Amino acid sequence: MSVSRRQVIAGTGTAGLGFVLSGAVGSIFGGTASAAAPNGFHGYGELIPDPAKIVDLPKGFQYKVLSRAGVDTLQTGEKLPGLPDGSFAFPGRKRNNAVLVRNHELSPGATDPVPHLPGIVYDPGAAGGTTTVTVEGGQLLSQVASLAGTIRNCAGGNTPWGTWLSCEETELTPADDARLTKRHGYVFEVDPQGRLNDAEAVPLKALGRFAHEAVAVDPKTGILYLTEDAGSPLGLIYRFLPAKPLGGPGSLRAGGKLQALAVAGVPDLSVFTELGTTLPVTWVDVPDPDATTTSVRKQFAGNAVTRVSKAEGIFWERTSAYIVSSYAKASSGLAGVHEGQVWEFNPRKSTIELVVRIAPGGRFDGPDNITISPYGSSIVLAEDGDGENYLTVVGDDGTVYPLARNAHSDGEWAGVTFSPDGTWLYANAQVDGLTIAITGPWRAR
Repeated sequence: MSVSRRQVIAGTGTAGLGFVLSGAVGSIFGGTASAAAPNGFHGYGELIPDPAKIVDLPKGFQYKVLSRAGVDTLQTGEKLPGLPDGSFAFPGRKRNNAVLVRNHELSPGATDPVPHLPGIVYDPGAAGGTTTVTVEGGQLLSQVASLAGTIRNCAGGNTPWGTWLSCEETELTPADDARLTKRHGYVFEVDPQGRLNDAEAVPLKALGRFAHEAVAVDPKTGILYLTEDAGSPLGLIYRFLPAKPLGGPGSLRAGGKLQALAVAGVPDLSVFTELGTTLPVTWVDVPDPDATTTSVRKQFAGNAVTRVSKAEGIFWERTSAYIVSSYAKASSGLAGVHEGQVWEFNPRKSTIELVVRIAPGGRFDGPDNITISPYGSSIVLAEDGDGENYLTVVGDDGTVYPLARNAHSDGEWAGVTFSPDGTWLYANAQVDGLTIAITGPWRAR
């Protein structure tokens, strides 16, 4: 397919709804799109084919394979679990070290599950969980299991107090699968420093039981923002008002209030095409967060809430949360069609703004996990699309550029996260079971 710069499509579908257009990506890049485009950031150049057929990168960049699922072993001797997904790199105890907490999106019965070690297991019948990986730049130092007995740990998010919130993308119960002993669809807190000292893994039930994708925490207020990757009906965007905001490891167990996002008159967000479209947001209380009899997303009548097609990654940067909608297909019957959106939620203004849109028919599609580069605050996206899959970086004008290509397979990228010092970008080639470290001439603008 030819390269297409598809960030803006004419026609917003907003006429008569009272919505406004602002300076596109200026809120993250420090100026309006029109001002930033002429001399701003336009990617790192085209990709050079990798002779080893693992990762294609721009000139001057290089990679190292840190680990291989099913081949490498954990410190306790078991094979490294498969399907690595969301992750985050925390500062290590030593100056140049980083500690990655890495999800494994495994279903019950999976080969090479996360081992069920004392103190980290939720349900003996489940195979998913997390591993904690200590690295020094591009060098692997150790890998250990840190959460087990969960299902389809997809993405998640870091907290201001240095823990990882691992999200189950499922709603399975023992009634659905006889191997299970507990209900699933929760968020679990994993502490890379081991401060929780639990006898078993503890689900954060107040954060809801649904097909969780990712979570971001406002470091000023402690409010959590969560995404749901679900259909029939589409998933929602949530916020959680904790009873003990910013209370440190384990504080979310005190409970709080779960709410769903609503934009008046907007059934779903797929209709919008114009960068800078800004919508006022309200929040609606969730009647039964634990989905005792009815899935959370089915508890709202009519257009009481606004739905999102494939709500995926979410990441906090500066004063906002950046939220990914992976795609909206023509066959889905939605209001609009796209191959990816990124929305900025600004809690101070109570608005969401469209800052990236990928139109159908071009080179890139299916953004999933998201992070923000420390170099000029560029959005970096990990694709889970059709055909070739890329890590991409967003330019100052909202244009999407290639950063890396999975040359090993058509499998998705996941777990994209920068090292604390910004030198390395870590990412998972999920189907291939690879965790990869990338470095190069990162540059500020």
